[in-house]
Amino acid sequence: MKRIRISAALAGVLLGWSGVANAAYPVYPSYQTAARTGTYAPGVNPYYPQAVTQQQPQVIAMPTTVNTTAVQPTRITGALPRVGSTASTAGRQYYQPADYDRLADSGLYVGLSAGYAASVMGGITADYAGEQNAFFVPGAFKQADFSADTVIPLQISVGAALNNDFRADFSYLRYGGLSYPGTVETSDGAGGYITAAVDGGAITANATMLNVYYNIDSYTGYLAGGSLRPYVGAGVGLSVNTLADYVVYDATFYSEKEPAYAVAGELTGISDIYAYHNGGTTEQLAFMLEGGVSTELEGGIKLDFFVRYSNLGRVKTSGSIIVSQTEWLGDGAGGEYEAPYDSVFHYTNWYESGRLSTVDVGVRLRLQF
Repeated sequence: MKRIRISAALAGVLLGWSGVANAAYPVYPSYQTAARTGTYAPGVNPYYPQAVTQQQPQVIAMPTTVNTTAVQPTRITGALPRVGSTASTAGRQYYQPADYDRLADSGLYVGLSAGYAASVMGGITADYAGEQNAFFVPGAFKQADFSADTVIPLQISVGAALNNDFRADFSYLRYGGLSYPGTVETSDGAGGYITAAVDGGAITANATMLNVYYNIDSYTGYLAGGSLRPYVGAGVGLSVNTLADYVVYDATFYSEKEPAYAVAGELTGISDIYAYHNGGTTEQLAFMLEGGVSTELEGGIKLDFFVRYSNLGRVKTSGSIIVSQTEWLGDGAGGEYEAPYDSVFHYTNWYESGRLSTVDVGVRLRLQF
């Protein structure tokens, strides 16, 4: 009898526990439907419903609809639009860094540029023009601009990108095809000036500079649909400027005394003056300013199209002038004759100098490593 009572008690406990379990986690089909459709009453969590009666629950429509349907990601394998373009692509992007910014500067590079000096500025003046009797020295002239043939400055550079905005390099820049003026206005010996021809006087400049460039696309954006990247640059260094020897020829007759009053054998005048000016080499502080745009070719090759202002410092002679002149002598009868000799004079510390600068347009090829 006791066994029957104990078994009945255990059966009651198990049945009671099962009822409790069913009461704690009931199945409410209406709430499950609400969760699927995304509509539910305010303050009701569809995954933890409150106890309800057996009546059909009322579904209250809310203005907010939650879409629980998972969105499948889209894989895109094409290249991203270039920086600065207006194109856009939805979905998750998969790309290589070079596809994202193909104009980014990176690593070491060597460069070679060629240009054209569109403007050559500066000229030569005689430093001794104010000296006493300077008009006897051909070359005591007023300001004379440099003469320029076709000037093609060549540049070799080695540098590296410091980051995506800055790069720096050392460069060797050479200018040739410049020359001394073809004519100068030299003194006529009577307080005025006459035109004298000049032969020679080629000018070369060899500049070594440290240059820094900054990409300004963060302000301007890329140009031409992302294919051009604008930049600015500046450099400073040393320029070795060389002026070759030249000759100033003056065929003007310089009369010092009227022949009618000349004593026989006395100097009456000079003519056909050749002044041999020794050139010189000077080391000068130089600097440059540059602006341009960069683009890229295949194989890591970039092109810079630039406009550059270069100030190369002064060009200066060595100060040595040798003058050869034909002398005329009085014959004592009011006439004159050419002396059987040429007089030669050597002048020292009579310098001629002038500042040289150019505006160049050109293209630079850079090979990145």
